[in-house]
Amino acid sequence: MSPAPTPVREERVERLPVRVYASEADLGAAAAHDMAEILTAAIRERGEANLILATGNSQLAFLRTLREVREVDWARVRIFHMDEYVGIDPEHKASFPRFLREHFLDHVDGATFHPISGDPDRTAAICAEYEAELRAHPADAVALGWGENGHLAFNDPPFAEFGDPVWAKAVRLDDVSRRQQVGEGHFASLDEVPTHAITLTIPALLAAKRVLCIVPESRKADAVHACLTEPISEDRPGSILRRVDHATLYLDRDSAARI
Repeated sequence: MSPAPTPVREERVERLPVRVYASEADLGAAAAHDMAEILTAAIRERGEANLILATGNSQLAFLRTLREVREVDWARVRIFHMDEYVGIDPEHKASFPRFLREHFLDHVDGATFHPISGDPDRTAAICAEYEAELRAHPADAVALGWGENGHLAFNDPPFAEFGDPVWAKAVRLDDVSRRQQVGEGHFASLDEVPTHAITLTIPALLAAKRVLCIVPESRKADAVHACLTEPISEDRPGSILRRVDHATLYLDRDSAARI
């Protein structure tokens, strides 16, 4: 495995290690290197590994590097993801399982994928079934990001719950999140963006043994500033990472511009 890029700056915000890299490519390579070590250690110990992946443009550099890591025996890795729109066509370019297949799963051999269905007629059952799968296969790691409003998965500030009693649920999407999807090019207009989604909750995400929070790009600078410098609050869901001992935040110069 190639050596990981060296951060240009490191600090700790409460319990959270923060690493700033020179570029998005370096950030992605560093996070992929760390994730590969976590997965190979789990496979060595138990013969398998369980991984939860985020989607979205901010994860592309990480996913492109991780899929090229030959040291990981992907046939021994079980992959989950964290959200899907309710009612979306599974072949729509914005469908998150389709995104993962296109940018990651089609490039690795043998990984087992557990997609979240967006079937609007089975929402409650889908949430219960996915929670059961996650509890049966505890995650060795989760790779996630912060949204432009500081969200984790689709736990948006109006609805995020640090003490959520369930691990998967249907939520109404905040307009900031919906506009972000338009800005990233996944939908042509706000009217096309679904209003509801199924998401893993914050307790489900934090139940992973390791949390790698991957947040590049200047459009995330305000969220990074808020989540690291303002009070820990469900108004800025990403701030909860300052309270846990098993998370690392990866930034590039652009996303770290305000800290």
